[in-house]
Amino acid sequence: MLATTLILLLVLLALSLPVAGALGTLGLLLDQIYSQMPLTLALGEVAWSSSKDFLLVTIPMFILLGEILLRAGVAERMYDAMVKWLSWIPGGLMHSNIGACAIFSATSGSSVATAATVGTVALPLVKKYGYNERLFLGTLAAGGTLGILIPPSINLIIYAVLTDTSIPKLYLAGIIPGLGLALIFMVTVVIFCLVRRDWGGQTLTATWPERFRSLIDLLPPLGIFLVVVGSIYAGLATPTEAASLGVVAAMVLAAAYRRLSIAMMKEVLENTMRTTAMVMLIIIAAYFLNFVISAIGLTTMLTDFIVQLGLSKVEMLIAIVIFYLILGCFMETLSMMITTIPIIAPVMFGLGFDPIWFGIVIIVLIEMALITPPVGLNLFVVQSLRSQGTLNDVITGSVPFVAAMVLLIILVTIFPDIVLWLPRIVG
Repeated sequence: MLATTLILLLVLLALSLPVAGALGTLGLLLDQIYSQMPLTLALGEVAWSSSKDFLLVTIPMFILLGEILLRAGVAERMYDAMVKWLSWIPGGLMHSNIGACAIFSATSGSSVATAATVGTVALPLVKKYGYNERLFLGTLAAGGTLGILIPPSINLIIYAVLTDTSIPKLYLAGIIPGLGLALIFMVTVVIFCLVRRDWGGQTLTATWPERFRSLIDLLPPLGIFLVVVGSIYAGLATPTEAASLGVVAAMVLAAAYRRLSIAMMKEVLENTMRTTAMVMLIIIAAYFLNFVISAIGLTTMLTDFIVQLGLSKVEMLIAIVIFYLILGCFMETLSMMITTIPIIAPVMFGLGFDPIWFGIVIIVLIEMALITPPVGLNLFVVQSLRSQGTLNDVITGSVPFVAAMVLLIILVTIFPDIVLWLPRIVG
């Protein structure tokens, strides 16, 4: 049964069906093959129950927030400030890419929006200043993944809904690993540029007065971060309400930059509805698939198989990392979370893993999936911004950063307080 399910899933994905279509079709096929009763009769109830959670309202709110910021002119000003502060380090503008992604991540909650926004600003500078194009592309694809680790994060909300875990604690837990991963990315760039000095491009300089004046351009995104995350921890708003406050703050910012218009809001709302519809369709299809595999006994079979392996905690964690590395090559990240976490999380919690800690590990593994071929979304996002070159350039440039993410998982495994310290002292 398990082998049949995996083969069917890979075949459906290979046919280039939309992810939601592939998951839903797989559920229908498993229903026809293995179920003694028509499980499709429960489809309406599954669709309703999977969509009615109040926390899910945060998804369109954060998508809307990212869409407004994308068009408000925040990225250009923020990136210019990062250039003034970071371009002196070996690797120059590549550090600005990572720094800008980290800051934008603290407002958008989306890896794709982060990679697209910063990439649009940064890519024209590759050849102008003589950088190694592949490594430069890699910093954009990898830097964009920070959007789902540094709060506010849509994927952390999905994890919280699936495992009944505290969103505020997950948000706190993601801050230090998110900033730490950005630092590891920057160290990776420094190492490559010290070994191959011609990869680092032209060094840009700025005076200290110019740097201090540029700080004002970093205040808007940091201000929105404080509005969203700060309102949660101050007890002023729930995560859903905080996302709405972020949207209001983003609209005020767009108005201040004279970018707010009816035409702009029409485009923002259309893109928000399109993206939200895609996300919710994936959620409904994945929940239906989970319902089917539970009803036919596949969940119990898989759980029993994992338990019977008799692996230690460390061995199980290594197996999970390898599992997600392989699965991430074939599945879209959101559907991968929804279809696997309900099965894997209870097993890991039963072994004694902290739900908050495990949530951050899962998000880092999901980040890897964003930059591993053949379906890494960020790879395609960055490639779509280029006027020439192949996807292989982006893939090659992203490989060192996959290794950097593995290093982060090793560090948080050895030193779990990297994840748990903030939730413990604030909570």
